[in-house]
Amino acid sequence: MIVVDKISVQTGQFRLDQASLQVPTGAYAMLMGRTGCGKTTILEAIAGLKPVQAGTIRLGERDVTRLKPAERNIGYVPQDGALFTTMSVRDHLAFPLKIRHVATADIATRVDELATLLEIGDLLKRFPRNLSGGEKQRVAIGRGLAFRPSTLLLDEPLSALDDDTREQMYALLKHVQEATGVTTLHVTHHLQDVEHLGDTLFKLENGVVTQQPIDRNGRAPVQQQLESRAGS
Repeated sequence: MIVVDKISVQTGQFRLDQASLQVPTGAYAMLMGRTGCGKTTILEAIAGLKPVQAGTIRLGERDVTRLKPAERNIGYVPQDGALFTTMSVRDHLAFPLKIRHVATADIATRVDELATLLEIGDLLKRFPRNLSGGEKQRVAIGRGLAFRPSTLLLDEPLSALDDDTREQMYALLKHVQEATGVTTLHVTHHLQDVEHLGDTLFKLENGVVTQQPIDRNGRAPVQQQLESRAGS
C-alpha cells in the first residue's frame, strides 16, 4: 500500500501543499494532471528524492517519510529511463543488486529471471545506443524491479513510444503486474494508458488529488475533462 497523507513539498518556486492519495496493496494506480502540476514531485517525494516539509508517507505498515531512498524498497523508473551509456543491459539489471552486495551467483540468477520476464534475453550484451525505445524501457523497468521492490513508481514510461510499441508495453506491464504483484503508481498524460493498465485513477489539479472512475467502454465525461487538461 502507498499512503501519501497531506504532504507539502517545495521545489524552487514550485510548492505542493497537503497532497494525499492512497494506493491499495498490489494495485496498479495511474496519476494524471496538467504539465507542471506536481505529478513527478509526488513520485520523487514517495521515492525519497525530494524532502517533505509536512505530512507523512507510508509504504505498507512503515512510515518512510524520513527514510533514505535505499531504505524504502522502491523501484523508480524516471521519464527518460536514465540508462547509463557505458553499461550493458546485463550490467543495468545487475547494478541494483551489486550495490546491495548480493552474492554474485544470486545476481546471475535474478538477471536471468528478469530477462525472461521482460523478454530481453537476447539483448543482455547490448548497450543503450543499440536499443530501440521500447527495449530501453524494458531495461529501465527491469532495473527498477531487480531487487524485488514492494513499490514501483513509473514516470511517463510510455510517453515517447509509437503506437505499436505502446501496445506491446501494455501487455508487458500487465504481465509484470501479474507476475510480481508489485504495488504500482504510474504517471501518464494518456487516457489510453489508464484504460489499458489502471485499476485506480487519480487526478492532480491545483494541488488537490482526487480519485476518478475509469470507463473501460469509452470515455466518461470526467475522462474527457482529464484529457483536455492533461497537456502534452
